[in-house]
Amino acid sequence: MTADHRVGPPSLGDERETLRAFLDYHRATLAMKCEGLTDEELRRRSMPPSTLSLLGLVRHMAEVERAWFRRVFEDHDAPMVWSDRIDFQAAYDASASTRAEAFGAWEAEVENSRRIEREAASLDLAGHQPRWGEDVSLRMVMVHVLLEYGRHNGHADFLREGVDGTVGA
Repeated sequence: MTADHRVGPPSLGDERETLRAFLDYHRATLAMKCEGLTDEELRRRSMPPSTLSLLGLVRHMAEVERAWFRRVFEDHDAPMVWSDRIDFQAAYDASASTRAEAFGAWEAEVENSRRIEREAASLDLAGHQPRWGEDVSLRMVMVHVLLEYGRHNGHADFLREGVDGTVGA
């Protein structure tokens, strides 16, 4: 991996600034775990029969961003990126994917999520989560997506170590 250029969250920021910064930090962490790898290395699976790979995680997080920002606050019927039904697991199969495809979709969804958050008057903005059939606040969505990144960045640590050959050596 290259040098760490992530910007950490503020030590004394308000709630919104802190949530925004933590989300961006975790987004940058996922990108950092993928830096310098070829498409083939990004597609390397953790362990068969799992389809989990770094590229699969990027694709999955594009789906998460879309489902929790776009579908909740703008378009409840927006289709998933890699599934014609609500199947988050479909994104994990990156066997035919490329960095350009996966990162293009992920970066577009991240920018859309950032726009939705910026335009919201407050963290109390309510949207409708169609999968749950209930309303949720922007605050809840930001915390939920932050937790998703934290969990999946843990997976990314092991996947990167496997690609770099530091596990089991």
